[in-house]
Amino acid sequence: MAVDIQGLSDNARKTSINELNACLADAIALGLAVKQAHWNVKGRNFIAVHELLDDVRDNLNEQIDTFAERVQVLDGVAKGTAQIVAEGTTLEPYPTDLTKVEDHIKALSERMRVYGKKLREAIDAVSDAGDEGTADAFTAASRTADKDLWFMESHLE
Repeated sequence: MAVDIQGLSDNARKTSINELNACLADAIALGLAVKQAHWNVKGRNFIAVHELLDDVRDNLNEQIDTFAERVQVLDGVAKGTAQIVAEGTTLEPYPTDLTKVEDHIKALSERMRVYGKKLREAIDAVSDAGDEGTADAFTAASRTADKDLWFMESHLE
């Protein structure tokens, strides 16, 4: 049974489900990259970066749940399996040979920038389709991603 969301066209719903699943794939891939760095980072400021990466991962987990739950609200299917994420992410594969703090921060920052851009594009797409509720979810995720990127890049100064 389709969920009736007052004033939301079928096109808006479909656009939002597609954008949510696309951002879900990138958020999951980014979360795994953050965990890879978290497990393997070494060097100056180790504990500060290690703990920062825990916070970044927690923020991504909230976004992942928000995106997946919004898909359900829109009567779609959240797609977050390993295979779908691997096929659907726009992020470059995360290198597994990094250990230095700066190398991890640079690699993660590059991916955070791509993710932030994807979120801003999704805001525009769902707003143009008429789904301001989903746009709000993407806007909140974008603000958090921007702040997390700022925190990470501050370690490079």
